Amino acid sequence: MILKPLSLFVLAIAAMLVCSCTEQYALQTNTFDEALVVQATLTNELKQQEIKISRTFRFEQANPVFETGATVTVTDNSGNVYAFEPSDAKYVSSIPFQAVDGKTYRLNITTADGKSYSSSGENLTAVNEMQSVVPTVQVKNGEKGVAIIVNSYDPQANSKYYRYEYEETYKIIAPQWSPEKAILLPPLEGNTYEEIGVVPKGPGETRTCYSTVNSNEIIQTSTVGLNEDRVNFSVRFISSENPIVMHRYSILVKQYVQSLAAHTFYKTLKQLSGNGSILSQTQPGFFYGNLKCDTNPNEKVIGLFEVTSVSSKRIFFNFTDLFPDDPTPPYFTNCELKLYGFCFIPENPECKGTALIFAIRANDLLYAGNYYNFEGGYEVYQMVPPICGDCTKFSSNIIPSFWID
Repeated sequence: MILKPLSLFVLAIAAMLVCSCTEQYALQTNTFDEALVVQATLTNELKQQEIKISRTFRFEQANPVFETGATVTVTDNSGNVYAFEPSDAKYVSSIPFQAVDGKTYRLNITTADGKSYSSSGENLTAVNEMQSVVPTVQVKNGEKGVAIIVNSYDPQANSKYYRYEYEETYKIIAPQWSPEKAILLPPLEGNTYEEIGVVPKGPGETRTCYSTVNSNEIIQTSTVGLNEDRVNFSVRFISSENPIVMHRYSILVKQYVQSLAAHTFYKTLKQLSGNGSILSQTQPGFFYGNLKCDTNPNEKVIGLFEVTSVSSKRIFFNFTDLFPDDPTPPYFTNCELKLYGFCFIPENPECKGTALIFAIRANDLLYAGNYYNFEGGYEVYQMVPPICGDCTKFSSNIIPSFWID
């Protein structure tokens, strides 16, 4: 599902009148058009299908509001009815099912206030499996990186319109990880300041993590006008200096074969909600998908019910596989060691005992090592920002079930 562009478009049409000024201003909607927002893609995968239903929301609201209490069904021309139940801000089919060739599907929604909505009848698009997903070193806009290339071919030339989504997962290794940690101990007799001890870390992996991120843009291509229905298309470009590829990287690419109507809808949506501010002088207008309100034909409905074939492939690669002679990308943040002399002599700028105690107590810095300053007669602690020594501060230490090293 394409959430971000549709949400931006919803914001744009929600604000019919806004103030334009150069000073900071808490934007509020003066007039507001409420409309049902539907995101529904039925595929030929045998699974519990999902449909998202919400309402347009005002600029001053943070997120769209999930439409509760709706009755949601998908029917086909053979008389089968598939019911959907609410689950985690979406509607999920009660049983797994898949769209099949030769059947026509309709989406039906009845909201809690009794209004009825329906889609036009939609058929499954041509089934066309991706042939391969290949990481290819390229230079784009003067920047070296890896392009994720999708190859696909329909000898019958029935596909033509394609949309892509991806889910990328990358391995993270904390560069300044230590098996030990610094803790605060009670003051020694006669002292007013706490002492510092270094002890082994407890159980739990904090050095190696895995982050997963989904695509949030509309990615499309078409073979219309070409000699063959053959796709050789870059769905993702990653700079060789991007830390997400510094160790091992995986991407799952999904290819959706679209109808002309669906392709046009998403293309228009991308144009209206793409680059630039939605507060620009050119405001997007309303455009219709294939949904309507049965009880009030004049009511606006945003979204599309799409029945599409899908195929997917996952690949893995290491940084050294593609860039054997290049330096490893920098980490996500500066992980330079910060030195804290554990002493309390005001005239000595290396003495940072009080600051170190506060940093350990607040978990603002993590221990990375220490050594004894024989000339000064005190311990010097090497400290780093938390994300440099503990990857779980911004990622997960759970190894994904699909992961292969």
